[in-house]
Amino acid sequence: MGVEITSMTLDEVVGRMPVEGNRQPFGLLHGGANAVLAETLGSTLSALHALPDRFPVGLELTCTHHRSATQGFVTGVARPLHVGRSTSTTEIVITDEHGHRTCTAKLTCLHRDTRPEIG
Repeated sequence: MGVEITSMTLDEVVGRMPVEGNRQPFGLLHGGANAVLAETLGSTLSALHALPDRFPVGLELTCTHHRSATQGFVTGVARPLHVGRSTSTTEIVITDEHGHRTCTAKLTCLHRDTRPEIG
């Protein structure tokens, strides 16, 4: 997918992703690629707030696709809407290289007491 996180603080996580290699059959940036970028940035922000005592896992992701991107990179900026002990909700705004908003996403994560099993 080519996602690259370019900066991260407790207030925001910023990253970018190339359109090339992430297109749907009609040449536009795939909506699922927007979702991957949004969840990557939002989960990273949740982890910054929850770790090391709690472990965030995604509960719900919604994406509204406003316009298409056909070239270059898209940039996502994740900012917290709510950070609590057991959940966090993040808004992720994705823009194209011209600064046009292409997608608005919202991610809610559950902060678990135990590390999820990987297997």
